[in-house]
Amino acid sequence: MPDTSQQPRLDFFAEAREHPRRTALIDEHGRATSYERLAARADRLARGLRAAGLRRGDCVAAVIGNGPAYFELRLATWQTGLYFTPINHHLAEPEIGYTVENSEAALVVVDADLAPRCGPALDTTDVPPRRRFTVGAVPGWRDYEELFAGMPASPPEDRTAGEVMLYTSGTTGRPKGVRRPLTGGPPRLGRYHLDFMARLGIHPGTGTHLVLSPLHHAAPGTFATAALHFGHTVVLAGSRDPEPVLALVERHRVTTTFTVPTVLHRMLRLPAAVRARYDTSSLRSVVHAGAPCPVEVKRRAIEWLGPVVAEFYGATEGSATALTAAEWLSAPGSVGHPLPGAEVRILDEQGDPLPPGEIGAVYFRSGISGIEYFKDPAKTAAARHGGFITAGDVGYLDERGWLFLCDRRTDLILSGGVNIYPAEVEGVLLSHPEVVDAAVIGVPDEEWGQSVLAVVQPAPEAADGLADRLDAHCRAGLAGFKVPRRYRFDRELPRTDTGKLSRRSLRAPYWSA
Repeated sequence: MPDTSQQPRLDFFAEAREHPRRTALIDEHGRATSYERLAARADRLARGLRAAGLRRGDCVAAVIGNGPAYFELRLATWQTGLYFTPINHHLAEPEIGYTVENSEAALVVVDADLAPRCGPALDTTDVPPRRRFTVGAVPGWRDYEELFAGMPASPPEDRTAGEVMLYTSGTTGRPKGVRRPLTGGPPRLGRYHLDFMARLGIHPGTGTHLVLSPLHHAAPGTFATAALHFGHTVVLAGSRDPEPVLALVERHRVTTTFTVPTVLHRMLRLPAAVRARYDTSSLRSVVHAGAPCPVEVKRRAIEWLGPVVAEFYGATEGSATALTAAEWLSAPGSVGHPLPGAEVRILDEQGDPLPPGEIGAVYFRSGISGIEYFKDPAKTAAARHGGFITAGDVGYLDERGWLFLCDRRTDLILSGGVNIYPAEVEGVLLSHPEVVDAAVIGVPDEEWGQSVLAVVQPAPEAADGLADRLDAHCRAGLAGFKVPRRYRFDRELPRTDTGKLSRRSLRAPYWSA
């Protein structure tokens, strides 16, 4: 592994000054943006945000897809001491409204085609119309380009580091804002990010990073933005279908990408002859995380792509472990050993450390300190033990200190790398008048890892066709990926005398193998 001890802390804008004509971004339509142009746009936007009245510590929220605006906003807020909250554009109106309001967003940017859904959502918040912008003209909204108008393409005065504040769902079903304190220092990529990327085989210099996942999620946004700081070109894929992805790898000589096991599985399902048509020899690091990767899928991926398949374990709250393909082959099933500055502990129910091989709750601390759930000290305290935090996973450490996961959060459903919390879905189901009780569990799914099954106790007066009515009801209040794929109707759900739901007995028929 290259020695990173003498490497400078990196800054996208310094890269733009040194390599102005290098391609920074290629969008899904093949349109290229240079480092010089992207930096100029980010500088003008930074000045525009300040001219709009935003000050250090304010938040800018965005409901946008993968495109140049994401990077303009992230880079502009990063150098003006602002928080940036990208919001999943698949969320329903109430979910968008809650996130905007909870984040205390002072200004919101949305894609034009999302305005019909975002408008009513923002009407439930304190964001005034003068601070609502659309990327593309929409009657009744301000045009995003107004933020750039009349602003010079030069760095703003008093540059200071901003932060990204992402939202992750909690066991109560309400999203939690993961907030880090502003450093007060200059905007630059620090030692933590350099060390993390180096462990995964990603280094500064030339390269091409392929974006396969929505940038509003933590890892895809982090890897893509780090690529720009490193001087790489970022390519946005319009599709995650296997063959078009392989065509992009060959066409752009892609060196790095982040993905989820579902995508690897889909690629491996292509006939070997089809996979062989595309040159993937440029790849240096294919990183995956976000869901359990079956051992056989990963082994086959390494056999096909070579020793470039890396993995890390963490959450929106931070990253804890990583490992290379060679390391994984020596310990199949492991999610790695601690990153520099990180530490992992396995604790029992009393909070005491467990020895190697003993299964317990996974707690970790990353190289980033001061993380809290915004405006929710109770949830922050509940997730902590000393200086360690848990995402609710269960696992063990081996004698070498390598982490193995046994259960990916007992109640959490991980479908295609996306977190789905049963309590949130159950709350929507229970609001339907024909439902007496409801439980939501994850069941095995060959393609997605898990899919959502709703076990419902219907009211005595419920008529035929309840599943269709529940589906429509859920789609009105939840993002599509959270809506149950299947419904099962039981006379009564298994609950203890205290009213606690026995999810284990519901899961048993599906997971007994």
